[in-house]
Amino acid sequence: MDLHALFLALGGLLLVGLVTDEIGRRTRLPRVTLLILFGVAVGPSGLDLLPRAFQDWYEFLASVALTMVAFLLGGKLSFATLRSRGKTILAVSLTVVILTALLVGIGLIAIGTPVPMALLLAGIATATAPAATQDVVRQTRAKGPFTDTLLAVVAVDDAWGLVVFSLLLAVAKGIAGDGALVILGHGLWELGGALAVGAAVGLPAAFLTGRLKPGEPMQAEALGLVFLCAGLAIWLGVSFLLAGMVAGAIVVNLAKHHSRPFHEIEHIEWPFMVFFFVLAGASLRLDSLHDIGLIGLAYLVLRTLARVLGGWIGGIVADAPILHRRWIGLALIPQAGVALGMALVAANHFPQLAETLLVVAIGATVVFEVVGPILTQRALRRVGEA
Repeated sequence: MDLHALFLALGGLLLVGLVTDEIGRRTRLPRVTLLILFGVAVGPSGLDLLPRAFQDWYEFLASVALTMVAFLLGGKLSFATLRSRGKTILAVSLTVVILTALLVGIGLIAIGTPVPMALLLAGIATATAPAATQDVVRQTRAKGPFTDTLLAVVAVDDAWGLVVFSLLLAVAKGIAGDGALVILGHGLWELGGALAVGAAVGLPAAFLTGRLKPGEPMQAEALGLVFLCAGLAIWLGVSFLLAGMVAGAIVVNLAKHHSRPFHEIEHIEWPFMVFFFVLAGASLRLDSLHDIGLIGLAYLVLRTLARVLGGWIGGIVADAPILHRRWIGLALIPQAGVALGMALVAANHFPQLAETLLVVAIGATVVFEVVGPILTQRALRRVGEA
């Protein structure tokens, strides 16, 4: 391993993070989009400048960054927030997820897509990109009821999405004549196991952290919780994203002696996010856009339409303000790592569909992860909270 190349890449990317932050402030472009585009430019689809050793770190850096994001999103699920906006959060999240799965699945079947493929893509379509959404909110310094609702919806969205994906994967396996119950059991274990890991980390953390330095956990405590939560979840084969959200929600609701329970995570999160988004961009294959075809285009259109309609209908059910109904769906367009994870799981169970599944998932991710944060930022500005 060329150690000097690794250090040069680490230092250079952190400085790039500062530059994108400044460009984002001056141009109002989301820094997430800028970092992903930079990653595409220096990755294998572009100039191929990143050292191989650095690219091998992607899984570790992604796990750390996403677990930090999960803790912060879980912190938005306080009892106070749920009491004031719980109806809206539940209505919007459930409506968006269910409508996305239905519209994408039925639409793909209508254009002649094989039923198992349509079901799998319908499940994948329910996933969001919590890291991108969280960073756009932070960059725009958005505050208000719409922002709180958006972050809470993103926090619970992937939980519903995981349930729907597991059910649709089991149905697809049943249609193919394979063991649907085994697949369904695995999905339930991933969900239940994540809840258990989050509780196992969050309950002690709620009472033990923030004692040495009154009011907030120290940096070592914050990093220790993140690493412990991610490590246990990966070891047990459950979602570290859901585990982190559960732990964060437990801490924010039970740690009464904390004044700023997630301050240190917010303090150290950005460097990991820089590496994560650049490497996410580097891992995207632009040639997937050439091969995306009719199924891919239909997937893009149907998922976007489902998000907008789901946000509107969910807003009506929850009696949300008209402006919120109009923009909440567009703010939920970003899609990234969770969707790719689902696609890989689906590809393992359906090797005969793997090539098309991965091409559509990766191609759609390129579009949604570049364009999605721009739409989220626009939504926050249009509701007047950015």
